[in-house]
Amino acid sequence: MDKRIIKFLKKHHVFTLATCQNGQPWCASVFYAFMEEDATLVFTSDPATRHITEAMLNQNVAGTIALETEIIGLIRGVQCSGRLLEPSCLEVKKKVLRAYLKRFPYAILNTSPLWILELHEVKFTDNRLGFGKKLRWSRN
Repeated sequence: MDKRIIKFLKKHHVFTLATCQNGQPWCASVFYAFMEEDATLVFTSDPATRHITEAMLNQNVAGTIALETEIIGLIRGVQCSGRLLEPSCLEVKKKVLRAYLKRFPYAILNTSPLWILELHEVKFTDNRLGFGKKLRWSRN
């Protein structure tokens, strides 16, 4: 993954997750931690929420991370797609919990489970590199 994409993902912390069920789209914003070595986003959310319920029925999800600015030359943001997973084994659960708590120490009080977005495709727009400049990454 391009170092500029990694830097952007590490710097920001709000991800908008998009799901779709029965042809009806939905989105929700969550705080995330980026795990560079696995190219994943980790976040916490109640399993009863609409976005998690839908993602468990259709694990193929998408999302965005955007820098809010009115200056066209400074526009930056990520569009991505991937697969939403629940950490399966104790070792993975511990690893993602460490990553999440390192980013959000106060989340130690949170009882909602952690979720992993395994990134499959990332498109990073960075107008500082030129109007409409895109950097792309794919897991394949």
